[in-house]
Amino acid sequence: MGEGIGSFMPFILMFVVVYFFMIAPQMKRAKKEKKFAAELKKGDRIVTKSGLHGKVLELNDKDGSCVIETMSGKVKYERSAISMEMSAKLNAPPAAKK
Repeated sequence: MGEGIGSFMPFILMFVVVYFFMIAPQMKRAKKEKKFAAELKKGDRIVTKSGLHGKVLELNDKDGSCVIETMSGKVKYERSAISMEMSAKLNAPPAAKK
């Protein structure tokens, strides 16, 4: 009996390591991105994941889209296509120079 449990211990340990180093951080990031998309508001400057820069003009909760104003006009995008990292950098207040 003891040998049966002992032989599965490496697999159990491997699953625990994979969970804490891969699955848990991915779930945390997905939750953070979902919160970011829900907190978008009109006037936010954003960057899409494809690199398009613009400003949010309209938010549509029915289909999860938003209208973005760019230099060449208005474009409708899905909220999930907005890059959280780049948009947060654009909306952050400028750092004070020393």
